Amino acid sequence: METRKLGLKENWQQFTLLVLVNMMVGGMVGLERTVVPLVGTEEFNIQSDVVVFSFIIAFGVVKAFTNLISGVLADKYTRKKVLIWGWLVGLPVPFLLAFAPSWNWILFANVLLGVSQGLAWSMTVNMKIDLVGKKSRGLAMGLNEAAGYGAVGLTALLTGYLASHYGLRPQPFYIGIAYTIVGLLLSIFVVRDTRKFAQLEAIQTSSTEMTHKPNLWWVFKETSFKNKNLFSISQAGMINNLNDGMSWGVFPLLFMSMGVGLEDVGWIKAVYPVVWGVGQIVTGPLTDKIGRKPLIVWGMFVQVLGHIVIGFEWFEPLTSGLIGSVLLGIGTAMVYPALLAAVSDTAHPTWRASSLGVYRFWRDMGYAIGALMAGIVGSFFGLEWAVHIAGIITLISGIVVWLRMKETRITDK
Repeated sequence: METRKLGLKENWQQFTLLVLVNMMVGGMVGLERTVVPLVGTEEFNIQSDVVVFSFIIAFGVVKAFTNLISGVLADKYTRKKVLIWGWLVGLPVPFLLAFAPSWNWILFANVLLGVSQGLAWSMTVNMKIDLVGKKSRGLAMGLNEAAGYGAVGLTALLTGYLASHYGLRPQPFYIGIAYTIVGLLLSIFVVRDTRKFAQLEAIQTSSTEMTHKPNLWWVFKETSFKNKNLFSISQAGMINNLNDGMSWGVFPLLFMSMGVGLEDVGWIKAVYPVVWGVGQIVTGPLTDKIGRKPLIVWGMFVQVLGHIVIGFEWFEPLTSGLIGSVLLGIGTAMVYPALLAAVSDTAHPTWRASSLGVYRFWRDMGYAIGALMAGIVGSFFGLEWAVHIAGIITLISGIVVWLRMKETRITDK
């Protein structure tokens, strides 16, 4: 009989494999970061900011709702099966982005991408949390998100380079075909399911805590507004991704309008997720040492500083874009693993997968809200004002966490 132990060292092989799989998952989002907004304006001649950003709105809404049900599906069908489903849904995406004859096909690709990301990324998060147990959650989430968002940034940079040399389509999207094939094959043949590790942790958790598994509606209410900590975490996650949704649509158009070249826009778009990704190798373990709350509060405030640098154009456009994106990346790197770890601290193992799904529902709704806000504000007041408003909202969100959230890190007594 196979003996299971919780911990990163004890399960390093499967953990490393899941890090590699999540690099492929993140790379699929990176395909869109630099090129797709420009495909809308330059190839399909779309004049409306809201219409151009509609692909981000479609992606964010679909991914959010898929996150919501991913935990339920994982508990019913196993984590591995849901991960494989995510890759199968994502298979057509790079082909659609490369050869879509109209903008509606781009939107359809983003519906599929949202489902794929909601299933696949959710499972890599849940599976790593299952494997490591209580002590190393921050480190686990740091490594997971570092792999995913590092791949987002590097792919954004590579697609910008390819687009500047070969054109907007189809060459930049060929990378995605490799991501989907490799990710699917690894998930089918090498990844092992981890649900029994979560069951082991539930057995080891104090018997005085909740032992029954509540339904999704109970978990939704608890995570969204009933529990003060989970409410604080969920709203911070949503505003964090509001910033990402805003920058995803706004930055390529804003900096191109300022005279920044396509390859340099690729650098601006790459710096944000690369710093965000690589930074989590540091901030993930740090949140295990100093707690979740300080990193969340100060991470939101550092993002505000990034908005100020970009929105007020303190430097030359390229310099403002790079410095602002570095600050946004540092702030997000501080926030991201701390938020995921804080949800995992607060939710009992019996309903943790569902609670993470609800948190990630609100977090990824931020993509859609940020893109919609940016499109409306950009149309009426200019794209710079979308940056300003995102900064104000981020400041308020950080203050909410500061005032309402209590530290969730579990320490050995």
